[in-house]
Amino acid sequence: MQTPPSTIDEVLHRLDEIIEETIHENNHLGIFAFVYRRTTAQIKQAISEKRFEDNERMEKFDVIFANRYIDAYDKFKLKQNISKSWQSTFYTKDEPLTIIQHLVMGMNAHISFDLGLAAEAISPKNKIDDLKSDFIIVNQILQEIINEMQDRIGKVSRLMFLLDWVGAKSDEKIINFGIVNARQFAWQFALGLSALDGLPKTALIEQTDLTISRLNQLIQNPPSRILNYTLKLISFFEVKNIAEILNNLRGEVS
Repeated sequence: MQTPPSTIDEVLHRLDEIIEETIHENNHLGIFAFVYRRTTAQIKQAISEKRFEDNERMEKFDVIFANRYIDAYDKFKLKQNISKSWQSTFYTKDEPLTIIQHLVMGMNAHISFDLGLAAEAISPKNKIDDLKSDFIIVNQILQEIINEMQDRIGKVSRLMFLLDWVGAKSDEKIINFGIVNARQFAWQFALGLSALDGLPKTALIEQTDLTISRLNQLIQNPPSRILNYTLKLISFFEVKNIAEILNNLRGEVS
């Protein structure tokens, strides 16, 4: 395994390598990797603009957070043990799911599980509340990226609008969870971790990991027959070439 990145620039370089690997292998892991790379670049810019209360801490936080994903990806490639959250994401890399399913599953694993652990690692115990305002700024940056990506995904997923058609169905919330609520969930997870030690803390980590993996399984195979059929239909007409998908996410014409 490679030496873990120690700066945001090194994180961006490693994410570029992962994206190129997924293009070469034509697997769907590149979708999350690209969106995450885009988010990380925006956080780097926000740090350079001194948008955070503690910009030095935010760079350390971002590197700790990124390394959880990079470590899981590298271990997966080496067939080593990883969290259930990432297992439920990585093992679907060649499954004919929709682009949005692959993206949301990656977001669930990294945000709902990894982010809470990273937040607690950078601001343990009674320091966790000091991180909240900067955490909210990252939320804002993420939402800007998601809005931008949704428009671009529509260019390679022509029937994605059908998800709006089934929007009245409660099961669509399973798809939307990763986009709308993941970071709020992560903050509550971080607060819980900061209040615990020993076996209770380990139990919370294991239970959260299991919960996120089960949620990803629901995203992969929703219980609603209508939503399942709609997702299969959307997937059938989507672009399948990862390089073309990522070119569109970049805003380039393939």
